[in-house]
Amino acid sequence: MNEKLSQINFENACAETYCFDNGTEVKEYHAMIHVSQQGLTYAQQLEAVMNAYDGLRNRLPDTQAVFKRYFLSDAANQADDIILADMSDCAKSIIEQAPLDGTKVALWVYLMTNVNTRLTNSGLYEVSHSSFRHLWNASAHNLAANSEYQMRLLFNEYVMQLAEEGCKLSENCIRTWLFVNDIDLNYGGVVRARNQVFFTQGLTVHTHFIASTGIGGRQQDPNVLSQMDNYAIAGIQPEQIHYLYAPTHLNRTSDYGVSFERGTYVDYADRRHVFISGTASINNKGEIMYPKDIERQTKRMWENVETLLAEADCTYDDVCEMVVYLRDISDYQLVRDLYEERFHGKPYIIVNAAVCRPGWLVEMECMAIKQIENKAFASF
Repeated sequence: MNEKLSQINFENACAETYCFDNGTEVKEYHAMIHVSQQGLTYAQQLEAVMNAYDGLRNRLPDTQAVFKRYFLSDAANQADDIILADMSDCAKSIIEQAPLDGTKVALWVYLMTNVNTRLTNSGLYEVSHSSFRHLWNASAHNLAANSEYQMRLLFNEYVMQLAEEGCKLSENCIRTWLFVNDIDLNYGGVVRARNQVFFTQGLTVHTHFIASTGIGGRQQDPNVLSQMDNYAIAGIQPEQIHYLYAPTHLNRTSDYGVSFERGTYVDYADRRHVFISGTASINNKGEIMYPKDIERQTKRMWENVETLLAEADCTYDDVCEMVVYLRDISDYQLVRDLYEERFHGKPYIIVNAAVCRPGWLVEMECMAIKQIENKAFASF
């Protein structure tokens, strides 16, 4: 697996993989594992995914999983089986966002070599190498009365977890994912809670926010209206973190009352990590481009993401994984054909998830890794 991109076939499953190898101790891999045989029962599909993951690890014997996300078609009937089947020592995100290839379960997994992993006393999963501790958390949720209270409690608990690790939300958190059950109804409460917590933590339009995706997603308990995954870095310095704006194509999110960055990149001595937030078909006035036209929205979305990547001196060649969210499942075949034409072999998944504004038919997020040399910083 020396090539950057590869596809590995297993029994009833396949893995699209991306490898970043700059000759240092830490290699990074992203893999999207899909079920390749439709019509299997859920138990058979989950077994195929788990076997494919084991097979991938056998091919990459020195790797550790640092983050996983399971995409499910019916979390209420499926999530418990994953909790029982996957005992790996990393943050595991489990969310109902149905894979739109007609299967019931898919897996995105992020792996690294030569890192140490453990569950900390704070409840965050630590991935350590060099002078940095990467802190992952997934599937955080609670049963407060409404989406606003749930999200406020989630962030308040996360602030305390970070404090236990000697970190702050404003200085160390790099990325969040906010999953909202019935986003058309509950997203407003999530936005209000995030805005309030961020203000109290010194995150404002005059300082900075955090790269994020706020998207429709359902937990196995229907009373959970908001769920959060997050990623922070202990030991990071402010000058290593940069924010992406692409002002020719996108407006500031604060223009319409929300508080996240369009993208963030983090520099180390030997590599750059780029985190692109959920991005849709808009212009730099915040207006929806090409209403009701899924093909043109997809292409404008690509252009917006490409512009953000360029601001980090990256291209789509540096992108290691993509998650694509569709509001209407009937758009799947068209969007898949577009992605296959442009990104064949790249690890990506298309799932059913409502975007936060009804007029947005499609949204995508991605991560990218680029080799750099900057002796001012420590190695990854």
